[in-house]
Amino acid sequence: MKFILSVLLFLAIPTIYAQNTLKGQLTDSQTSEPIGYVNVYLPQLEKGTYTDENGFFELKNMPSGNYKIVYSIIGYETQSQTVSIPVETVLSIKLMPTAIEMEAVIISTPFHKLQSENVMKVEHETVADLQRNGATTLAQGITSIPGVESITTGASIGKPVIRGLSSNRVLVYTQGVRLENQQFGSEHGLGISDTGIESVEVIKGPASLLYGSDALGGVLYLNPEKFAQQNTATGDVNGTYFSNTQGYKAGAGYKSSGEKFKMLFRGSLTEHADYNTENYRVTNTRFREQDFKAGLGYQSTQFKTEFRYNVNNSKLGIPEEIGVQNTEKAPLLPYQEITNHVFSSKSTVFFDNSSLEINLGYIYNDRREFEDEHHHHEDEEHEHEHEHEHDDHADEDHDEEESHDEHNEEDLHPALQMKLKTFNYDVKYHLPTLGKFETIVGVQGMHQTNTNYGEELLIPNATVNDFGVLATSHIHFDKVDVQLGARYDNRKISVENGIDRDFNSFNGAIGFKTDITKNITARLNLATGFRAPNLAELTSDGVHHGSNRYEIGNSELDNEQNFQTDLALEYKSEHLELFVNGFYNVVNDYIYLSPNGTVIDGAAAYDYVQNDAKLYGGEIGFHLHPHPLDWLHFESSFETVTGKQNNGLYLPLIPANSINNTIRVEYDTNWFQNGYAFVKLQSTFKQSNVGYFETPTDGYNLLSAGLGGTIQVFKNDLTISVSGNNLTDKSYINHLSRLKNDGIFNIGRNFIIGLNYSI
Repeated sequence: MKFILSVLLFLAIPTIYAQNTLKGQLTDSQTSEPIGYVNVYLPQLEKGTYTDENGFFELKNMPSGNYKIVYSIIGYETQSQTVSIPVETVLSIKLMPTAIEMEAVIISTPFHKLQSENVMKVEHETVADLQRNGATTLAQGITSIPGVESITTGASIGKPVIRGLSSNRVLVYTQGVRLENQQFGSEHGLGISDTGIESVEVIKGPASLLYGSDALGGVLYLNPEKFAQQNTATGDVNGTYFSNTQGYKAGAGYKSSGEKFKMLFRGSLTEHADYNTENYRVTNTRFREQDFKAGLGYQSTQFKTEFRYNVNNSKLGIPEEIGVQNTEKAPLLPYQEITNHVFSSKSTVFFDNSSLEINLGYIYNDRREFEDEHHHHEDEEHEHEHEHEHDDHADEDHDEEESHDEHNEEDLHPALQMKLKTFNYDVKYHLPTLGKFETIVGVQGMHQTNTNYGEELLIPNATVNDFGVLATSHIHFDKVDVQLGARYDNRKISVENGIDRDFNSFNGAIGFKTDITKNITARLNLATGFRAPNLAELTSDGVHHGSNRYEIGNSELDNEQNFQTDLALEYKSEHLELFVNGFYNVVNDYIYLSPNGTVIDGAAAYDYVQNDAKLYGGEIGFHLHPHPLDWLHFESSFETVTGKQNNGLYLPLIPANSINNTIRVEYDTNWFQNGYAFVKLQSTFKQSNVGYFETPTDGYNLLSAGLGGTIQVFKNDLTISVSGNNLTDKSYINHLSRLKNDGIFNIGRNFIIGLNYSI
């Protein structure tokens, strides 16, 4: 409370600011010709513009202080510099031509640097690139990032896996706040649409220093789309068709920014039928998703703020066995209906050489599950079945489905309904730069309540309170950059049945980045992380229908605590990039399910127990764009992870080793801009190192291809993309598919056609 009062008093102090203007010109370093349409962006201020045809830019109403400016455009090396505002002269910036892709500013780490300047290795991918590769959902799209996979239940439900760690060990951030949507459930996905998401960042390893509990294994950070550039307005409509599921996604968006105020709106509707394999459709993998995002922002010389809202409603079929064979899109029983509301505000107060950042979030999650035994019109069902009895089995299945669909809204009551309400806060003070030191101190916290309304009780009513305090510094030496920090966290869990637990943890991290030679960069990061046991692990006492297990919680579980060493080497020249990443992760008191040899309510009983574990592996790859064929790209990456308990048993849900090889071309013509085409072969190896109750899976190869680009239609841009996945219609089972125990294949051949028209 004293801290909050101090902050309020601090904000109340009147400060006088000058109305500063920043001007500059960008030119080619080799020809000295001006470069037009360069993106000029200040990540700390979230403010930017484009250069005009003569390479000039101008930004008004700039606060005093030291700020990083990033200059980026296709065909030139991304460059950054720190300027001290006010600047009396016009900046002169020279960009170096290159065939290497543009670098992005990393938002998930606190100092907002380019990846080449970052001490911690962070993976960054734009959602547009993930979609061009044919991703059906966001959970599927992130699997193209080395070291990242997804535990799936059909096509709609996916949970991120980072280097073998998943569930509550991976923290998800959206709109700048931590996403809390009952992710402890195994039959529960992200609950976030890729609509309105600009890019994805992945921290592979303990990030508890920055984010607290549940970041033991890493962070999936979703960056929302930026507001329009100052004094501009843009809009677009888009649509995508998926041949395999006869599905579609349609959406539209608009955004506008003035001198101080800005706004954006975006909505989408997605529907898919059951996905198809070579021999059958996988019954009840159908789903429907509605998503709406909105944002309002204000920016003045000394203050900026933005408010964002996202509502996502999904109806997701839960597959159990192969049955009904049709292309209807309304889910059958059992199915989930999940509504997720995310409110967030992000504000910054700028002082002469420092700033105060305040992020607030409120997440309201309503999860309902419907099952057969909770149908309240059984007599009507029997009458319906007799009236429409047919000899043909497919027709019987179809009538059964129509009966279910007919009663979904009016006649069904949820077997399970839980509402999770979460308020979280994140306050950071960026201290004035002292010589070589950039330093941030802050507090973070969360208040969460879980309440049951359905007939079944999966997770009891409970309250969770988090509080954490942290400090981190980035130190710039002549040849080495160092980042270090420490943090303390406390989590209190109070359960209605009388369980009250306190969990505490100190964590720290230190990292080093140095250029061994002009072309070789090395990064070494050492970090600890922790995770408090979740409500399911502490309190479960019942049959989990999704996995057909009777799960028994353990109220005496301790924190999971880990220590990871991560080494990354990169070689980068004008036409070749190489990377080698290795990690060794020791996890003390790893929590997992173990069968106890009994059967309860017809299901095998499993206890939540703990044992020390270790995970190790890494990623290796290269990117070649040979001279003079800068438009031709060869990319290859290999990833591996092994997870074992100290008793010698393998950990469950560890992804199989895989290799991805891609040939890609990029080109422009007079009428076709930003053109591309690619062919990709994904080779996944056999996974025999399985957990105690897992089954092994065979290896397989998947072939994909695609092309696209932008044309002018009525003086506006129309972007077209066409791609095909699993072109050979291979029948395969991914090791992280929760349908593998029933021998159900993953999705077959799928062609995707996408259109986006800018207005």
